[in-house]
Amino acid sequence: MAKATKKQALGRGLSALLKDPENDIQSVADKNADKVVGNIVELDLEAIEVNPFQPRSNFNDEALSELATSIRELGVIQPITVRKMNFNQYQLVSGERRFRASKLVGLKTIPAYIRIANDQESLEMALVENIQRQDLDPIEIALSYQRLIDEIQLTQEKMSDRVGKKRSTITNYLRLLRLDPIIQTGIRDGFTTMGHGRALVNIEKKEDQIALYERIVGENLSVRETERAVKAYHEKSTPTNTSKSKAKSPAFATSAENELTEHLSAKVAVQATEKGKGKITIPFSTEEEFNRIKKLIISG
Repeated sequence: MAKATKKQALGRGLSALLKDPENDIQSVADKNADKVVGNIVELDLEAIEVNPFQPRSNFNDEALSELATSIRELGVIQPITVRKMNFNQYQLVSGERRFRASKLVGLKTIPAYIRIANDQESLEMALVENIQRQDLDPIEIALSYQRLIDEIQLTQEKMSDRVGKKRSTITNYLRLLRLDPIIQTGIRDGFTTMGHGRALVNIEKKEDQIALYERIVGENLSVRETERAVKAYHEKSTPTNTSKSKAKSPAFATSAENELTEHLSAKVAVQATEKGKGKITIPFSTEEEFNRIKKLIISG
């Protein structure tokens, strides 16, 4: 918890810096700009205006209420992104649902990433440098990777070159963002590790993820024990005939299934005979997910 307190204090310190007229930062070349770009800053909600060009105009009241409840209990897990307009004035770039939900629960401040003007190159540099830091937890790293994808439009291949990490490593971090927010918070606070998260992400139902997460914390399960629990979960929910067929698959098919699942961030099924005949099944739930998988397959 000391780590979280330290980060929160840092955010407040940067917030005070931005409220000092003598330190008004307008470009990446200004003094102290390096302390702001790429860091999380606690900003007053009243100093932030919504983006008039926001494509989404309708917000589901029920979904917004659920998010507000989550924020009340857990805080804002993923910081919003704003663009600095004038002295102590900012405009939303992304995160309007989090912004609105935070107002609903009466928060006065919100964690935010600040973009100085429109300098995409400087933002990219800051994010890459941020990823290289040694004190980041796995969720923070995953969020930085996601921001490079969303805001800089970097592919995982290009990101691999920029940050000097294998694409499979980047994929493993990004998959953590598919975990329930409660589990993401547990990883950030050190109750579980990235290894536990990588195992849990193979469970699609969030309620089942949380149930196993509670077992991990309550029984102090190791990563290996968690992996076995996830395997048992799938065996229990899989029809007997499927399990029997899967058990007959040769070693090369089982190995390939694990590699493809990790590479594509999708639950790939490989069925094969000892003679090498078989089939590969890759499920997807949306057109967007289909296009993502197709792109990864084509690019190799």
